Amino acid sequence: MSSDTQRGLGRRPLLGAAAGLLATPALGQGTWPERNVTFVVCFPPGGSTDTSARLVAQGVAEIIGRNVVVENRGGAGGNIGIGVVARAPADGYTMLVASSVFVVNSSLYRNAPYDPFRDFAPVALLGASPNICAVRADLGINTWADLVRRVKAEPDKFNCALPGIGTTPHLAAEVLKLRADMPLQLVPFAGAGPAVQSILSGSTQAIIASQGGQVEIATRNGSLKLILQTGATRHPDMADVPTAREAGVPDAESETFNALYAPTGTPRAVVEKVAAAVQQLVRRPDMQQRFRTAGLTALDGGPEALAERVRVEVPKWRSVIEQAKISVE
Repeated sequence: MSSDTQRGLGRRPLLGAAAGLLATPALGQGTWPERNVTFVVCFPPGGSTDTSARLVAQGVAEIIGRNVVVENRGGAGGNIGIGVVARAPADGYTMLVASSVFVVNSSLYRNAPYDPFRDFAPVALLGASPNICAVRADLGINTWADLVRRVKAEPDKFNCALPGIGTTPHLAAEVLKLRADMPLQLVPFAGAGPAVQSILSGSTQAIIASQGGQVEIATRNGSLKLILQTGATRHPDMADVPTAREAGVPDAESETFNALYAPTGTPRAVVEKVAAAVQQLVRRPDMQQRFRTAGLTALDGGPEALAERVRVEVPKWRSVIEQAKISVE
């Protein structure tokens, strides 16, 4: 797997507050919005996608002068929520917050309800996090090598929870399995929240998910133990957790990024207003800290930066899906 995302595609250095203020005058032009705006999240509550949406929704609402309602429409690996917005009126009142499934599902599902290039206008990047592997703390597993040995010795006793089929954690898990040649059973759930609940209840023994959300909480309270992260370098909040390469797994870098999209045909002025509002928010030090507390890195990138990231990552993940022979009806 290439490490393009780790080289900073679609992200720029976060600028100071003065730069963010330059976007403000444009927000007062035109009549939009005349009513509340809805951000549709394509996963249930509790995961990093939901967290990203809620972190920016209130701030965007304050800037544009209307409420921004977060609506969770999970299911089908994110396709239900994505499909809802793909078919929504292109009037600026319904937008999509999606994770990296947006650049994956069109290659993964034979009947995906959208085309990532045709059906959506990129608005703004929100946040990103490396994928992580964690195990139940009571298993006595401290390293990736420990997990590989245990799975190979007792394959029937180890199931690994995933936040959905085709998510970047799922694809990261497939690559990790291939590299280690181990029979780890992968169990997809409808989002990170249900996946974490499965491991906490004892139904699964390991989890591969994006950093943050309930995984972060469970790690802090000692229920889970992190043993691997998939960033090219160690995340500053996980300085004691080795990267995949450090753990002896080559070419396995990946991250989950969250972004905001609008239906194709949404007025350009509206897209630019919302993008400016989001960028103004993520440049604020307090918002950057809130993202970091949630296990995310705030990303500063508007429509052009997000479009470039989509352009690069769609074929990247298509290649991984083909190599792993993954297909979903």
